[in-house]
Amino acid sequence: MSSLFSKLTTTEMAEDKDVSTFKLDMPDRRTRRASKLKSTLENSNFAKFFLLLATMLGTSMVIGDGVLTPCISVLSAVGGVKAAAPSVMTEDRIVWLSVAILILLFVFQRFGTEKVGYTFAPILCMWFVLITGIGIYNFVTIDITIFRALNPMYIVAYFQRNGKDAWVSLGGVVMCITGAEALFADVGHFTVRSVQISMCCVTYPALILAYLGQGAFLTKHSDDVADTFYKSLPKSIYWPMFGVAVLAAIIASQALISGTFAIIQQSLALGCFPRVKIMHTSKKHHGQIYIPEINTLLMLACVLVTLAFRTTEKLSNAYGIAVVFVMVLTSCFLVLVMIMIWKTHILLIIAYVLVIGSVELVYLSAVLYKFDQGGYLPLAFAMFLLFIMYVWNYVYRKKYHFELKNKISPEKVKETVDETNSYHRLPGLAIFYSELVHGIPPIFKHYVENVPALHSVLVFASVKSLPISKVPLEERFLFRRVKPYDLYVFRCVVRYGCLTKNLSPWSKLKKKFGLLIIRRQKIKYF
Repeated sequence: MSSLFSKLTTTEMAEDKDVSTFKLDMPDRRTRRASKLKSTLENSNFAKFFLLLATMLGTSMVIGDGVLTPCISVLSAVGGVKAAAPSVMTEDRIVWLSVAILILLFVFQRFGTEKVGYTFAPILCMWFVLITGIGIYNFVTIDITIFRALNPMYIVAYFQRNGKDAWVSLGGVVMCITGAEALFADVGHFTVRSVQISMCCVTYPALILAYLGQGAFLTKHSDDVADTFYKSLPKSIYWPMFGVAVLAAIIASQALISGTFAIIQQSLALGCFPRVKIMHTSKKHHGQIYIPEINTLLMLACVLVTLAFRTTEKLSNAYGIAVVFVMVLTSCFLVLVMIMIWKTHILLIIAYVLVIGSVELVYLSAVLYKFDQGGYLPLAFAMFLLFIMYVWNYVYRKKYHFELKNKISPEKVKETVDETNSYHRLPGLAIFYSELVHGIPPIFKHYVENVPALHSVLVFASVKSLPISKVPLEERFLFRRVKPYDLYVFRCVVRYGCLTKNLSPWSKLKKKFGLLIIRRQKIKYF
């Protein structure tokens, strides 16, 4: 899948196929099916264009999700103060308090996911313990028979009884499952096994018990449906629970913010996003990054959205559309992954599409029902980002093809230098960045014509992201000596996988060529 997408942005090198991480499969029926689909997609310009736009749309929706999640999480948590002190905490004060918390949340991002996780892990454990305990307390003291609600037959009866209203209510049900679409972001920060254990053994049981407790509470207090969570709390633990709820809302926002950083990093590697500064914040986990410019823009967007919408009702409509759109697009791409990468049995693929796809499309139709009630925000935001990403990718590809068409062959290098009136060699190293992996970019001719001196060693470097997890260190750098040898001109391609910790390729490059400058006569030619 990554290989197909990379064809839209960069060219492939024959040397890339020699990387030891690539594995060749024996040709069987599933492999032939995957190869046929891959060839069909690669040979169809419409399919490549459609996949590019769909991928950019999904990326834009995830970024929009990263804006809405902090807003609705913090605003709903802070809204609990109004239930306890309605005369003191007006709507304006709740909004401004939420804005202050959001600003602190984004300021804290620069410390990295690892430090934030270690800081909030005890609070998150406390949150799950408390909501589990409160849920058990409510259904034990009010209605123990609430466990009958787990019977799926009640779903059928609910739709038979309410019809269209039941379908519209699915937009609210989406709010109970939000966060599942961001699990991919956590996989980039932690191990798959840790996410599976925490979700199945901690998160899911705690949420089931919490919702059962709230359901039992509503059987006796149906008028409190608008603020069930805080109304169902015992008065003795109201304020401690409020504090933990605010902190838990901040933690819930952390996953989407980190996911936004991660997906922008991948978009940048594929030439689909403007260049930004990426800072790696962990030596243990490669996916933990921090992007200062994006963090600032997300903070401003969250503040503006909170001030504009002010209540969780309209925000929930917008949030639901963003969440379900991400789920649907993820499922669509997952089908391609199942066919081309995992080579799953065709019957399992069909079953996945019929079951999961049908459920997600029903949810999507329900959330789109409230498009005019705030649901337009994530789509408008996604269209704006889609425009930026597509224009950047279009210009990126045009620039690459221009350099490819006007590249300077090794034979022209000496001629280009000789055409200048005079030039001097200075001690040191000069690195020219280019998207080209073969040949000398046309910028070299412009440089020679305008700079009267050349450094002792000239390196034309390119950084590539390969569609594999990691490139071994001994295979990461490709060096070639460009003729004529007396000019000491080199081509270097730095190859990284999608999970490689790319801290500073330029510092490594300078270190390698620093040794070459000292021992120029012992350079190995390729």
